[in-house]
Amino acid sequence: MPDHQYSFNDACDVLSEILTSADLSFGHGAPDADSEALWILSYCVNIIPIDALDRLDEPYPMLSFERAKHLVQERIDSRQPLAYILGEAWLMGYDFICDKRSIVPRSYIAELIVDDVLETWLPPGGRALDLCTGNGSLAILLSLSCPDLVISASDLSQDALDLAQLNLDKYQLTDSIELFCGDLFDALPTPSENELFDIILCNPPYVNDNSMSLLPHEYLQEPVIALAGGLDGMLVIKKILDQAKEFLRPGGALVLEIGNEYEHFIHAFPGLSVTWLEVSSGQQQVLMVLTEDLP
Repeated sequence: MPDHQYSFNDACDVLSEILTSADLSFGHGAPDADSEALWILSYCVNIIPIDALDRLDEPYPMLSFERAKHLVQERIDSRQPLAYILGEAWLMGYDFICDKRSIVPRSYIAELIVDDVLETWLPPGGRALDLCTGNGSLAILLSLSCPDLVISASDLSQDALDLAQLNLDKYQLTDSIELFCGDLFDALPTPSENELFDIILCNPPYVNDNSMSLLPHEYLQEPVIALAGGLDGMLVIKKILDQAKEFLRPGGALVLEIGNEYEHFIHAFPGLSVTWLEVSSGQQQVLMVLTEDLP
């Protein structure tokens, strides 16, 4: 009896069809059923998903395929994000330990870090803050890209910070990134003049109440405090904009992700001078505000 029935590509097609027919919602590190199928198959043979793209014509082991089918069934039965089932999430080619203590990392700010778009605000020896860090993914990507930065990361949830600590240990960055627990800037000590940040990155809770009520089941598996942004999604964002200037050096920048809340943001802050940064989803999801333009 052969030890394989399918090629990697054929196995991916089979699993993708099963996932597609199950009426699942995607977006937690994989945009569609094809991507989730590839991720599951890669996981079961212990390779990086992107590396699987070079092996699509190779035979896929039958025992691994059976394991992959069980994971697909678990995904369907539980309606959990795949990242929670596998305990891993991929962001810009890096894998992070992932579980329900934090939302699945997927911030578009990661693209700006890896593509060096923010280089102007990342001087040698500079200081950076990842506000609402979750599992620490943005702070870690920033440290890997700019090893000489002094980086702080904060979150309201101690559970999320415990998960972030696991990821700092994984990447051996415990001495490079300092974690703080508390409500936004209240988590941090009052900075002296030479402790101000050159840049603050933040992917805050911003989903408006109506959108929260319509979220697919997969998103409701994530911590509500990391998603819900109040009536118009701007509740936490307003607090951030009101306080950020106190923590930024002159010429510094706040980089803020607002997701699909562009119209609500424009309505809430009509006089605020911002620069919209282009990411893979377009030019209305991530913005930058310079220190001098903050309230």
